Amino acid sequence: MDCIFCKIANGEIKSSYIAENETFVAFDDINPSAPAHILIVPRRHIAKLEELAECDGVAVKSLFSLVNEIVESKGIKSSGYRLIVNQGSDSGQEVEHLHFHILGGRKLGRLG
Repeated sequence: MDCIFCKIANGEIKSSYIAENETFVAFDDINPSAPAHILIVPRRHIAKLEELAECDGVAVKSLFSLVNEIVESKGIKSSGYRLIVNQGSDSGQEVEHLHFHILGGRKLGRLG
């Protein structure tokens, strides 16, 4: 499969993970939209959010545990952050591998 996030998650493309667990890896976005802009990517190829929902609850719990670890380490937990998932072309999704964005480090604008 020629998926850039699969290659990052399995180590084919070098990236400095800022956090990881058995299910997900997290790294800084190469084109950040905020002072803190982190991507969280499943290690296995999952194209759509509903595929993650079909997994057992352990994967979902590990996602939110990783989010908590990241926002603490980046110092944005108390000031606030945004957790975003884009699904489909109308949302602006560019890579068809499920991924979550954490944005923070400044006051964020309105959505939409």
